[in-house]
Parts: sequence; C-alpha cells; structure tokens
Amino acid sequence: MLEQHEQNQIAEEAYLFLYPLVLMDVTRKVGTNVPLGVKPGLGPSNVFSHMSAFPPGDFKEVVRPNFDTLYSIVFLDLTEEPMVVSAADTDGRYYMLPMMDMWTDVFAAPGSRTTGTGAGHFALVPQGWDGAVPDGTTRIEAPTPYVWIIGRTQTNGPADYEAVHQVQSGFVATPLSRWPEAPLQVDASVEASVDMDTAPLDQVNSMSGLDFFSYAAELMQLHRPHVTDQPITARMARLGLDAGKPFNFDALPQEVRHAFEGAPGSAQETMQSALPRLNPVVNGWSIGRANMGVYGTNYLYRAVIAMVGLGANLVEDAVYPLLLHDSSGDQPVGDHNYVLHFDADRLPPVDAFWSVTMYDGEGFPVLNPLERYALGDRDPLVYSDDGSLDLNIGHESPGPDREPNWLPAPLGPLGVTMRLYAPRPEILDGRWDPPPLKRI
Repeated sequence: MLEQHEQNQIAEEAYLFLYPLVLMDVTRKVGTNVPLGVKPGLGPSNVFSHMSAFPPGDFKEVVRPNFDTLYSIVFLDLTEEPMVVSAADTDGRYYMLPMMDMWTDVFAAPGSRTTGTGAGHFALVPQGWDGAVPDGTTRIEAPTPYVWIIGRTQTNGPADYEAVHQVQSGFVATPLSRWPEAPLQVDASVEASVDMDTAPLDQVNSMSGLDFFSYAAELMQLHRPHVTDQPITARMARLGLDAGKPFNFDALPQEVRHAFEGAPGSAQETMQSALPRLNPVVNGWSIGRANMGVYGTNYLYRAVIAMVGLGANLVEDAVYPLLLHDSSGDQPVGDHNYVLHFDADRLPPVDAFWSVTMYDGEGFPVLNPLERYALGDRDPLVYSDDGSLDLNIGHESPGPDREPNWLPAPLGPLGVTMRLYAPRPEILDGRWDPPPLKRI
C-alpha cells in the first residue's frame, strides 16, 4: 500500500500529465460551438476560420496578440473519416500550418520551412487507418482523432491584407470521400450545454478533482497516450486511474480519493511557481528554446506552456523571447525611455522575419497615436552608417528623425515580446541572444 505522500505525488503528476488534454478539449468544444462567420478564428469542425485583420489597439480577448501574421484556424474531426488539408501556392510568402494532437504536441508542420511555398495537399488519417490516400496527397498519421491547426500567414501591415486573404482562401479542409471536390458547406451545431461565457482556462482551473479526472479518463478512451507515456500511465494505474478505462472514483479508498481531490490545487501551485524557472533568462529576456511544441515526458513544462500559451509552435518555426527586465535588472516602464541596440553583425538571424511587439504589463496592446504595436525588419527602419540598428522604446516620441524606429509604449509596466520566425541554428543553440534593453 502506498503511503499518503506517495499517493498525493502520483495524483499531482497525473494532473500535470492530463492538464493539456483537458484544456484542449474544452477549448475545442468552445471554439467549434460557434456558427461560421460569427467570430474570426472560431467555427464548426473541419472548416477553416480566418482572421482577416490585426486586432485593434484596445483588444483584450487574449494576451499578446500577434501583429506579424494573420491566423487561419480549424479543429479537424477524424472520427468519421480522414481529412485532406490543402494549401495553395503562396508565391514565396511565408506560412505555416502546425498540426497539434490533443496532448498539444506538434506532430506535423507543413509550411514554408518544411514543405515549401508551392501548393500542397496533406491527407490526415487517424491512427491505425489502413486505407490508401489519393495520388497528389501526402499522408500524415495523426496521433489523436481530433487535430488543432493554427495556421499563420506573413502579413506586412494592413496594406498587405488583400494579398494575405488570397493565401488564406487556399487553406481548405476536405473530407477524403469528397476529395478532390469542394467540401460541403457545414455549420456549427450549437450545444446549449457548452459554457460560452467562461474562458476555457478558467473552466479547467476551477474543476474539482473528481470532475477533472473523470473528464480526463473519458478523453483518454478516445485520445490514447503516446507510447512514451507508459511510465506515467503505470503510476496512475496504481491509484486506480487506468488509461482507456472509465474512472470509478467512488470505488477508490478514501485516502486515494483525498489525493485526487487535492491534486488540482497543489498542481496549479507547482505550475505557477515553475513558470519563472522553466526558460533561461539572458540579457533580461526569457527564451524558450528547448522542447517547445514537442515535450516528450516533460509534463510539467507541457502543462505550463498550455496554461500560458496553448498552441505553441515548434521552436524551429518560431521563438518568442519575452522581456522580463532591462539591463539594470528593473522592470521596464513606459515612463522611461529605452534603446534596444543591435550591432550590425548581431541582427536577429532568421530565415523569415523578426519583430518586437509592445504590450502593457498584462500582455495587452494599448492604443497609441501612430497605431503602431510592432516594429521589425519589414518596416522602413533607419539603420546607422555602420549597419547597426537602434529601436527607441518609450511613451514620448524621440523626435521626427528617430520616429521610424520608435515603438510607442504605454505608461506603467511594459510587456515586450520579440518574435523570430524560422530562426537559424545560432538562435536555437544559444550562439545568438537578444540584446539588453538599456534605459537612456
């Protein structure tokens, strides 16, 4: 018989292991419970929903919205049959279609870096499906029968929207039985039982231990754990939580039920306390360079990433350094003026593009006179004679001569995020780091 502290430990490990799965499914239910065209990014399964414009400066729906790409999002349901995901020729424009299983691992990533910018057709089949895929399609086996795709297309400012919309129109999901004909028009079957008023993260974080583990056990009957998950599933089985079987909470000994009921609170405390430690901090920037997008058995890291940024990319596709403090170790605030200096030979080494985006301390954009929320290598920046680059950051304009390089900041604490698309090896292996932010 396990000691109580061992039971508590296994229950917490189980919660961390299962947290991304439960959060993904709640996100899926909410995201697909919306009629097509009502809200960008949401809509019925198997139909892409596109973001047609950058968010406004007073956007508050999600933290750290993107001002570099426009999203094309779909949840695929492979329980009835495989789906063919198509991308038209983008004429050299950067795009990516990362495909995540329900455990939040990226198992495929068609796009510029991997498959090129020519037209492509990708036949996603469920695990164990032994049929043939049509000529002209690339077979991809999905680890789970639900798949989330968060596509991104390079967007060079609002003037570029029309060209991006043409690219987005080429993203199509077609049932295999209809391929290569166009898919039928479908609409969401709205379920009144789905909580559409509470954010998925808040729904999951407020679940009792009984509700959480019962839900997770039900999901594991459809979405089997990865083959490398045997050690954790074996430990869970010692408490009566068997992957692939219903969870009979009432039949468990009282001390085991107590362990499961206490797991949400202790695990969420563990996740919050681990957040500052999981990524190295260099020059004031927190940089996630390892295991992002494919987590192996690092279940704590996977759970934390799901909590703070569900749907993370592979690091080979994008790295997002987050600024924690300036060169003096202080929290940056918009009341001061700063410079971010890049030497000529230390500009961000990327094969696609890079940017620096401004948010407030909570991760939201704030309206500014220029309606400028990001600066990067696609903007008309002014470089010094020696090829170096200074970005000016602050609430007040640095003057007409420097305004092309000015990233307006709100007053109060700042949340600055750098985005590096298709980072080169020197970013991934640590030979290149973002420079420190210096107060002037």
